[in-house]
Amino acid sequence: MIRIVVAAAMVMVFALPNPSFAEREKDYVTGQDQVSRSELPGQRFRQYLNVFKPRKQAKPVEVSYTRNWLDQRPKAAGDEHWQCLAEALYFEARGETVKGQFAVAEVILNRVESTRFPNTLCGVIKQGTGRKFQCQFTYTCDGRKEVIAEKKAFERVAKVARAAIDGVGGGLTEGATHYHTKAVRPSWSRVYEETARIGVHIFYRHNYRTASN
Repeated sequence: MIRIVVAAAMVMVFALPNPSFAEREKDYVTGQDQVSRSELPGQRFRQYLNVFKPRKQAKPVEVSYTRNWLDQRPKAAGDEHWQCLAEALYFEARGETVKGQFAVAEVILNRVESTRFPNTLCGVIKQGTGRKFQCQFTYTCDGRKEVIAEKKAFERVAKVARAAIDGVGGGLTEGATHYHTKAVRPSWSRVYEETARIGVHIFYRHNYRTASN
């Protein structure tokens, strides 16, 4: 009888969980979790929190095409392609209205998007430079040194270039890829479709079909 009682007691001892061990294990796991969270780098934690923040939608920039609006824009800066566009606007359209300058910038950007022209701003602007009667923009092959003498005018067209590249404005020329001043009438103007007249320039897009369209 005594043996049976002793055996039952031993079974109870080994079968029941040790409360102190269970508590210690819980405390250890909790402590490890706290340590892992406290060691999380602050930057990663902020990024984690940002996932749950509502994203702000960029507000479209309203354009008034006035010098006052342009002068309130921040000073422009950019890469070589911004520089190419700014210089093109200076030599081609610095005497134009702000709207006219945006229109000329739009034509150059339309050419970049077209498969008929180089796919960069500098490529479009310098296309044909150095070849007789092949340059696309007169100032690049008129034989005169390109000197930016009017600093204020350049600052303004540089802002136009920056805004145009950033997608501000647009839709002025209905997809035009060519333009000329009202003082001349090149032969191609009889073939292309006129799309707009802004300031001293007339704008056109090609309207002939090819095998690709």
